[in-house]
Amino acid sequence: MGRKRIRDIRNEELIEATIVAVHRRGYGVVTMAEIAREAGASAASINYYFGSKEGLMEATMRHLLNKLREAMIRGYATAKSPKERLYAVMDANFDDELFSVAQCSLWMQFWASAPYSPRLSRLHRINRSRVRSHFLAELNGLLPPDRVETARHALQCYMDGVWLQAAQSETPLDSAQARRAAHRVVDLALN
Repeated sequence: MGRKRIRDIRNEELIEATIVAVHRRGYGVVTMAEIAREAGASAASINYYFGSKEGLMEATMRHLLNKLREAMIRGYATAKSPKERLYAVMDANFDDELFSVAQCSLWMQFWASAPYSPRLSRLHRINRSRVRSHFLAELNGLLPPDRVETARHALQCYMDGVWLQAAQSETPLDSAQARRAAHRVVDLALN
């Protein structure tokens, strides 16, 4: 594996600072200066690397979406049946690297901001489409056609609801417990 470039390291630091600052203050009110201060950088460096606050939010969401993709790949690598692949989809969304109060908070604020930003809206549509596709691919082999969409909708709404609750939590999250609960929801959806 190659060495990381200074620019890549700096981008990661600014993205992590964005997650913390947006969770603490809210996307609508947090300033570039506050994010820069959290990263020990200048607002000019954010402009240099990302062009704008919206560009930084887009890069931050791409970072989180990449974490989600990596968790999905890990889960799919060991899944041997459609039901196990459904578990893998749920597990990825409650992965230890992704399911934290600050990241859930940022994700919720991203969803709230997406309708007003073409760049963020595009990422939102891509993510929703991927999740929908993953669910449908597995549910089509497990349920009669007239139950597939209802089950897909229930699973997707369950995940969104847990993330919304997590974003408002005042205590650390238990991702292992969240995955166990998600498996029970999959089991219920399939009965």
